[in-house]
Amino acid sequence: MGPAALRSAPAELLDNIVWESMAGAQAKFSVGTDVARRYAPGFPPVVAFADAEHPDFAALVPYCPPGEQFYCGGWSSGPAPAGWQIHADKTGHQMVWDAPIPDADPDFGAVPLGPEHVPQMLELVASRMPGPFAARSHELGDYFGVFEGGRLVAMAGERMDAPPWREISAVCTHTDVAGRGLAWRLIALLVRREIARGQLPFLHVMADNLHAQRLYQRMGFRFHQEVALRIVSRL
Repeated sequence: MGPAALRSAPAELLDNIVWESMAGAQAKFSVGTDVARRYAPGFPPVVAFADAEHPDFAALVPYCPPGEQFYCGGWSSGPAPAGWQIHADKTGHQMVWDAPIPDADPDFGAVPLGPEHVPQMLELVASRMPGPFAARSHELGDYFGVFEGGRLVAMAGERMDAPPWREISAVCTHTDVAGRGLAWRLIALLVRREIARGQLPFLHVMADNLHAQRLYQRMGFRFHQEVALRIVSRL
């Protein structure tokens, strides 16, 4: 997996990857219409539009209760439509894998995460805030974690899915074990699995999270494009 594979991949899917995921491979995890969708309740609070730059928020009204905050990507200009409000304007970086497959790591003690681990996953996320995450996020893909003394101290998993692109998400490490390379090893594990399945790994990181960006670059991800991100809710 490298430059040749990336050149032949449909990069235009990345321009509106949330919609491509929700309207395609992950339609069963989302609700909405043919122009606007959201992940279903219990999944990450994310909305998507067929036309990201001109979102049809009216189509989302039946699916979004007042007060619930949602992440909306790709829409960066103009005021909130009637009946909605904007809580934050942010910028993210979209990065794609552009390196050989990582070396095998047979001694790494990561374990698959499932429904029985949700309370610990939510606790770890609350302490590290890796981005939108919810109780059913683990159903969107493979999740792996590292436990020490019965406590989940690091995890990473998969979220968006628009073949051949597969997103790595929810990368977080407890401060007690920071600096030991656990995030690196978890990401490498997911990258190996995705490449073995013929998928192209990518991820999102906030533009101001320089530490994470440097980590991803050292691993083999490269910057692809900036992504506008707004947090919105119905009034």
